[in-house]
Amino acid sequence: MSQTAMSETYDFLFKFLVIGNAGTGKSCLLHQFIEKKFKDDSNHTIGVEFGSKIINVGGKYVKLQIWDTAGQERFRSVTRSYYRGAAGALLVYDITSRETYNALTNWLTDARMLASQSIVIILCGNKKDLDTDREVTFLEASRFAQENELMFLETSALTGENVEEAFVQCARKILNKIESGELDPERMGSGIQYGDAALRQLRSPRRTQAPSAQECGC
Repeated sequence: MSQTAMSETYDFLFKFLVIGNAGTGKSCLLHQFIEKKFKDDSNHTIGVEFGSKIINVGGKYVKLQIWDTAGQERFRSVTRSYYRGAAGALLVYDITSRETYNALTNWLTDARMLASQSIVIILCGNKKDLDTDREVTFLEASRFAQENELMFLETSALTGENVEEAFVQCARKILNKIESGELDPERMGSGIQYGDAALRQLRSPRRTQAPSAQECGC
């Protein structure tokens, strides 16, 4: 198998969302995750932007298809249509803006109503590099995450701190739910698909084998 083909093979594909108010740095988080650099000339997203990346999570290769949604109210009706069938989401607020934090409950309600009740969400307090301008404490956001059964990290799209970790933690929890049987990739609208079928057969034990001549009981 060629190096290019190898780099494109994966065990699972997960549909991800990046949601939250405008100006929280959602597009910059996505750019930092995919390109490993800060997006200097970032304007507000109009509608939806898209990115994808394959990551290694505990030995499994997972392709994330990530939809970065506009945070402005006038685009909400457009972006809501992208929620359907999402397996995971980054729910982003800006630690220097109380207004973006106060809006989290509405975003969370949308995600659980429009995507799925079992969507795996990680709360991201972005702009950690602006700690001196902080309006939302770590403890306060941590408590909100706990009350709403969310994972939680503070991130910096500028420095890259915890950006990859946010996506990896979310993907790991989805994998754990697949392994426990809580999530079924075969179910319509789960936001999860198996990767290359041939590769899957190679990586998993064959379920049924034809009996050999020695095993024949006749």
